[in-house]
Amino acid sequence: MAKRLNEENSIADVLKEFIQTNNLQKGMDKIDVREAWKKLMGNGVLNYTTEIVLKNETLYVGLSSAVLKEELSYGKEKIVNMLNEELGKSIIRNIIFR
Repeated sequence: MAKRLNEENSIADVLKEFIQTNNLQKGMDKIDVREAWKKLMGNGVLNYTTEIVLKNETLYVGLSSAVLKEELSYGKEKIVNMLNEELGKSIIRNIIFR
């Protein structure tokens, strides 16, 4: 049976407990990474982004423009650092542009 929480817990605490109890953190990280990409890259890059997938600390980004793919590949390390900073933790170690 689930652990009974006292009445004074905040909703944030209850949600954190629920995520930990049900092992949902990896799924939440995938959603957070997509949102961080959208926020940091802006509309110019988003128009050419076809997919964003996080697998085992590697972010796979599908791009429909070869020129943009080449341009972004020069700044992989900076993009990784910016995304991890936005997320508040080190989730991404590598980016592969497809």
